[in-house]
Amino acid sequence: MIVITLYGIKNCDTVKKARKWLEKNGIDHHFHDFREDGMQAVPLKRWLQEFGWQEVLNRRSTSWRALSDEQKNCMDNDTALALASETPTLIRRPVTSTADSTRFGFKEAEFAQLTGQYN
Repeated sequence: MIVITLYGIKNCDTVKKARKWLEKNGIDHHFHDFREDGMQAVPLKRWLQEFGWQEVLNRRSTSWRALSDEQKNCMDNDTALALASETPTLIRRPVTSTADSTRFGFKEAEFAQLTGQYN
């Protein structure tokens, strides 16, 4: 049995879809809400080192659009770490983490592969 941690914000529509899919398929998981549970236990630095800010940050989000052009043009992993730590809505959601992998966003087919639920 794999242990899944789902990171996100509970009122995010994509996070809701992912949680509903996991529950519908009887997949146990731990949900870590960026806002309610805080950012201290979130491995944001590791995600940025492993995947880069382009994969970790949601460049279609309202939070991204609210950044200045200078912030966007000078973005790097260190800047992303500072900004996303303060504004977790910049992170692409949900983040699904297991011992073997980390994925950003929700695609039903990827979740089915990850959990062995080939429907």
